[in-house]
Amino acid sequence: MVDALRVIRDDGSTDPRLDPKLAKDEAVAMYRWMTLERILDNRMLALQRQGRIGFYGPSLGQEAAIVGAAMAMDPDDWIVPQYREPGAALVRGMPLKELVCQFMGNAEDPAKGHQMPCHYVYRKGNYLSISSPVGTQLPHAVGIGWAMKLLGDKKAVLAFFGDGATSTADFHVAMNFAGVFRAPTVFLCNNNQWAISVPVSKQTASATLAEKANAYGFDGVRVDGMDALAVYRATREAAHRAKDGLGPTLVEAVTYRIGPHSSSDDPSRYRDESEVAAWQARDPLPRFRRYLERSGWWDDRDEARLEQEIGDDISRAVQEAERIPPPGPDTMFADVYAEMPAHLREQMDAFLARPRR
Repeated sequence: MVDALRVIRDDGSTDPRLDPKLAKDEAVAMYRWMTLERILDNRMLALQRQGRIGFYGPSLGQEAAIVGAAMAMDPDDWIVPQYREPGAALVRGMPLKELVCQFMGNAEDPAKGHQMPCHYVYRKGNYLSISSPVGTQLPHAVGIGWAMKLLGDKKAVLAFFGDGATSTADFHVAMNFAGVFRAPTVFLCNNNQWAISVPVSKQTASATLAEKANAYGFDGVRVDGMDALAVYRATREAAHRAKDGLGPTLVEAVTYRIGPHSSSDDPSRYRDESEVAAWQARDPLPRFRRYLERSGWWDDRDEARLEQEIGDDISRAVQEAERIPPPGPDTMFADVYAEMPAHLREQMDAFLARPRR
């Protein structure tokens, strides 16, 4: 593999030249968010198999690249996700119950069930809706950054996407516009080696994805995406550069999608299990735990307490969400116009007046 920025060594020690020197509470919070994302994935996949939610896109193995990047941004920065970043939404303050309500599409889903399953949004945290089409969120992210620059807001945008998105026209459009107009955008490419069933070797002939930034006139950096501190450091530096008017950065986080692409996918049909095992040996959670333990901030009792707490929180959120009814039928007509026009109101009144079966 082409060299990538790495901070945490295999034994849990860090490279002192690169260590971002997180305080204990920051480091513990980072591990908590990653663990929450891991346990949430397993629980939501189980709910999908039981028919209690319709669809789920897990992020097993990518927690460091997601949480590390999200925590590197300031609270008033914007996050534009792809479809595998529940950890980033939770870092931004999304209540667990609200997230589960959006998985279920019930009456307390802010989108009122209008979105596709597992396409969550959290406006209070400047977290845009999940984007299902590959790469279409990238021009949106650049547009947000460009608008903030025109308004004189010293903020940045973090845009998540995968290796498959680098083969899309939207990737080129976004990168080119951001480079020309120096939009304050951090492009975080989660290179998890597989765009559903297509390996990254069939996406590009370039040695890295990070080097693609050179063609657009800005910097690209390659980091070990299984190392939360490396992702945090690179994203933090990129965000500072963006806010200082130095333009965008492409961060390629080299990681791996250990699980399926989604609850509808069977990865055993297209990839070798020996490859999966090799990447599992680099699992970002045990690596970060070794870092915490070496720092004297974590032990087995802390781990057991955290797992119990997270499990209880998720169970409570699911129980509360499942007691909430589905959205009312009138919500089909809502959120189309700022003020409902006469023809749509007539349709709604006629629909609601029909006898219920």
